[in-house]
Amino acid sequence: MAIISPSMLSANFLHLQNDIDFVNNSAADWFHLDIMDGVFVPNISYGLPIVRAVKKTAQKPLDVHLMIEKPERYITDFKQAGADILCVHYEACTHLHRTVQAIQQQGMKAGVALNPHTPVEVLRDIIGDVEMVLIMSVNPGFGGQEFIPQSLQKIARLKEMIVQTNSQALIQVDGGVDTTNCRQLTQAGADILVAGNAIFCASNPSAVVEELKRS
Repeated sequence: MAIISPSMLSANFLHLQNDIDFVNNSAADWFHLDIMDGVFVPNISYGLPIVRAVKKTAQKPLDVHLMIEKPERYITDFKQAGADILCVHYEACTHLHRTVQAIQQQGMKAGVALNPHTPVEVLRDIIGDVEMVLIMSVNPGFGGQEFIPQSLQKIARLKEMIVQTNSQALIQVDGGVDTTNCRQLTQAGADILVAGNAIFCASNPSAVVEELKRS
């Protein structure tokens, strides 16, 4: 069964507690929190205050995805805010190995995200050191985008690399994930599915989470 991490970017921020309660009571496993700075990606989402607020009543791990420049500056801050998993972008880190070590030294699991144009092969020398790789199946910055089909081949190549190197890294996929493609994603090798609009805009969000989880 897949790990499901609902993206809070699609939650109703006027009634955020209601959506936190929903995730707590659903079959979902994690909370996915997207942090955007308007520089690395062309959008600004939310920051540390929202992470701290979610942490107060969240009963499941916080899966924090930093879509920001120089993420190493904020590792301690996100640990203190309540992050359990901290994912940084390969494209944003000059010294990726050092950043991964710093995340793990704070007691968090470390993830590395790849934009759609970045090949998985760039991670070969670090794949054994990370707990998670996030494949972006849309260009990061906005929710509700259409899934990029080539992502399936990319996931399969990454899975092959993980097996070849005896890495324990899990594969997360974010972008355009829904009930029409979830089974293809897990068959290609995905372990964790991030879904936002597919869950929070559904007439029966709990049923969507359960269907994604069964994929």
